[in-house]
Amino acid sequence: MSAPHVGVLALQGDTREHLAALREAGAEASTVRRLRELEAVDALVIPGGESTTMSHLLRELELLEPLRARLADGMPAYGSCAGMILLASEILDAGTAGRDATPLKGIDMTVRRNAFGRQVDSFEDDIDFTGLDTPVHAVFIRAPWVERVGPDVEVLGEAAGHIVAVRQGKMLATSFHPEMTGDRRIHKLFVDLL
Repeated sequence: MSAPHVGVLALQGDTREHLAALREAGAEASTVRRLRELEAVDALVIPGGESTTMSHLLRELELLEPLRARLADGMPAYGSCAGMILLASEILDAGTAGRDATPLKGIDMTVRRNAFGRQVDSFEDDIDFTGLDTPVHAVFIRAPWVERVGPDVEVLGEAAGHIVAVRQGKMLATSFHPEMTGDRRIHKLFVDLL
């Protein structure tokens, strides 16, 4: 069986780091910036960045509706930080009209943008993560948290009393950046879902 082909949405964020982590986890990985690249992948990683800017670029590049359609058809996806925000069905504090973060509606959850605070409030913590034997060292940068999950969403991790990692079917999301550490277990967990 061949390795799954996982794309990394390359509009902003830690694209290279996610590509490296996916390859180390056993996937074939490539960048996605165009419709034909989106159509060529089995799954997608949506990295961190600025969720309103990423939403704007998805609209400008005419990727928003095709991406929503692929997710609705069951394409697996993993979102970290801004990627978690975009995978949500509802976004709190989404931004200003015309320049707002647009939910892709991949995971039945409500996410609050920048919930842990501004850039100066960024922090690191070791968190327990369902399915992993030892805690994950998590890097939170202007991170969101999940305020509500639907009945089919499994909570995988919490920090400071808030939900920071979830899974629904073959969709995974974290409010932190596992690509910034040498720990590839979360990327491996995602690749194994495929």
